[in-house]
Amino acid sequence: MTDLPRVTYSNTGEDFSGVHAHLDAIIPEVEARLLGKSRPALIGGRDRSDGQTLPAHSPIDRGIILGEFPQSDATLVDEAVAAARGAYPAWRDLGWPKRVEILRRGADALESRKWDVSVACLIEVGKSRLEAVGEVEEAIDLIRHYCDEMERTDGYRQEMPGASAAERCSVVLRPFGVFGVIAPFNFPVALSLGMMYAALVAGNTVVFKPSDAAGLTGRLVVEALVAGGLPDGVANLVHGRRATGEALVNNPGVDGFAFTGSNAVGMTILRNSASATAMRPVLAEMGGKNPVFVTANADLAIAASGVARSAFGLSGQKCSAASKAYVARDILDDFMDALLATSAKLMVGDPRRQDVFMGPVINDKSLERFIAASRDAAAAGSIVAGGEQLAGGIFDGGPYVQPTIVAGLPGDHRLNRDELFLPFISILPFDDLDAAIADANRSEFGLTAGVYTQDQSELDRFLGTIEAGVLYANRASGATTGAWPGFQTFCGWKGSGTTGKGGLGSWYVPQFMREQSHTLFGSQ
Repeated sequence: MTDLPRVTYSNTGEDFSGVHAHLDAIIPEVEARLLGKSRPALIGGRDRSDGQTLPAHSPIDRGIILGEFPQSDATLVDEAVAAARGAYPAWRDLGWPKRVEILRRGADALESRKWDVSVACLIEVGKSRLEAVGEVEEAIDLIRHYCDEMERTDGYRQEMPGASAAERCSVVLRPFGVFGVIAPFNFPVALSLGMMYAALVAGNTVVFKPSDAAGLTGRLVVEALVAGGLPDGVANLVHGRRATGEALVNNPGVDGFAFTGSNAVGMTILRNSASATAMRPVLAEMGGKNPVFVTANADLAIAASGVARSAFGLSGQKCSAASKAYVARDILDDFMDALLATSAKLMVGDPRRQDVFMGPVINDKSLERFIAASRDAAAAGSIVAGGEQLAGGIFDGGPYVQPTIVAGLPGDHRLNRDELFLPFISILPFDDLDAAIADANRSEFGLTAGVYTQDQSELDRFLGTIEAGVLYANRASGATTGAWPGFQTFCGWKGSGTTGKGGLGSWYVPQFMREQSHTLFGSQ
């Protein structure tokens, strides 16, 4: 289906009727073929079904069984780490050109399976159709971008001047060894492959633990890697919940970690790694509390579209989702009217349908968090729209909630400070832009932020003073969301990241390597 337009997070105005027609035709067949099967671990190139087997259910409808997943215990995690350590020397010594060749074939394999993986992602996570297809497209671009970066830098090698004519100097980045990769449920293709590919192209081997809510796509992306010709043991897959993750984090044979998830878990991994004899790198992206600023000089139609799409896309379950909107008091009523009108058009329902923008939240814990947030918002402020669990029909089969807009909450209320990971946005009026930015900067997070203004001085103040790593201005497709490989980097500041350098750009892969200086004398 090469004649269909590519789906990205920005080209929302394109004609995707052909994409939808294709999905209409294939979704039932892909469901029948992929769902309900046993999805074992993969260790040293062999399927392993050790451990208690647990079924996983789709959030769309609890009656849909995604598959059965053997839970990897500490013994199996140890075996996976041992397999990765055993495969490491040969993978390292293969050299970056051969590694890039193999990994690009993996990207080709993923592209050939794009529709299968997109449908699996849709059903497993509850993404809308275009969100799911866009994520797989992002993953393909991400793989190729990291391979291109390795090629562009000659494997991150730089010749240096010598102190004398007899001295030849160079600097090269070398891999660490084995990386543990722990991925979240919300972007189970792009984030999993982004972390894995950066580690692999750098010459490391990997033990990968997908979210227990995304084991199906976790298995499918590893199968694409293997189809590209990845040697046995270079990428190993383990399934499980907290105990499996803790076994991986506590394994002394792991040389570094790549993690995306909550601040609490990311900082726990960082502290644990820092307590070892030798510091192990922890590349963690850990969420956000992302502000949007709508000034009196904004185009309100564009601002309402961007805020709604960013706050409610994937049911707000993005670390980059807009969480609160600071709105100039002079235009507060007009903006609220525009936001309410835009949000009312967003269909909530079964995301396998073409007309649905927002599916369920991922599980009952998220539903309970939504109910508590709505209760607290009603007590301390007002719920302008939403705030209810949905019931009847498909809604009785999963955790479906309304897109929710609240107002009147004190600035220090927990709903304005804590990451909620829900389709929930708080509206805060402001009289002074600088004061609003200063209030947003009090957050412990610093991932994304957006602004809507046609005034250059306001834009400059936002760009110069907001404390976040990913900034957008006047974006209708998403106020704080929608980064793409090679175009926008994705770096969390403060409590949103551990390294000060983010994915999707030029400085991510080098973090999976360490510097080595070579000084050679003579004619060798």
